[in-house]
Amino acid sequence: MLRAVAFDLWETLITDTPDVSRRQERLRMSRLEEILGARGHAALADRIERAYRALWHRCQELYWSEDRDVPCRRQIEHFLEELELRIDDEATLAELEHAYAIAAVEIPPHVVDGALETLAGLKSRGLGVGLISNTGRTPGYALREILQRLGLAQSIDVMVFSNEHGYCKPQMSIFEELRRGLGVAYEEMMFVGDNLYADVHGAQRLGMRGVHFQPQVRGTAVAPPVAHGLEIVPDEVVTSLSEVLALVARSIDIAILPTR
Repeated sequence: MLRAVAFDLWETLITDTPDVSRRQERLRMSRLEEILGARGHAALADRIERAYRALWHRCQELYWSEDRDVPCRRQIEHFLEELELRIDDEATLAELEHAYAIAAVEIPPHVVDGALETLAGLKSRGLGVGLISNTGRTPGYALREILQRLGLAQSIDVMVFSNEHGYCKPQMSIFEELRRGLGVAYEEMMFVGDNLYADVHGAQRLGMRGVHFQPQVRGTAVAPPVAHGLEIVPDEVVTSLSEVLALVARSIDIAILPTR
């Protein structure tokens, strides 16, 4: 019996267009430059963009490629290492971290078509609704605020963010945190996401039904490809979130058919 439906976040429920991504990036770098300049490091301004981009590659190499996540504070520390700058002042470090983390709150992503209606429809059926997000540059506390402002949070019972959990999808522990929060068995869950490896494979190997969402228009928040050598076959494929409601209705109707 299906009791809960859970979702990936980026490129499933919310999406960044190229323009939004560029604006967020410019805001992060300009804020970092302002903070450092106010503390006597204006001479570093022409190196900030290079350090910002090097930081992403370093985190991918050290953490994300191994499905481990890295807090924003550690990302800022790597950023300062790229600048060959040592800062021990906690107030400055906190200000840099906040400026880095909050850009997507100030320049928010877009809601994927059908997301609001789909989440509300699942709740109206009495199903639990969950979310797992690999976070990258935008941590859980910022994403909660974004989801609240976009009207999505009201229909989500449990949110799990990789920077808070410590590991990313498809690691089993992050799915287990979600399952435990929803209070259901794996076989009572459906997971919907745009990434075959992180979302579908991650869910299926624990006994969940894995649904591959293939949006008609993809934004920029797409995870780097992983050479996994697996043949991943989703239980279902949908191209619009409204199709999830039909899948759920069919699953529930099948489950309540009388036994002959």
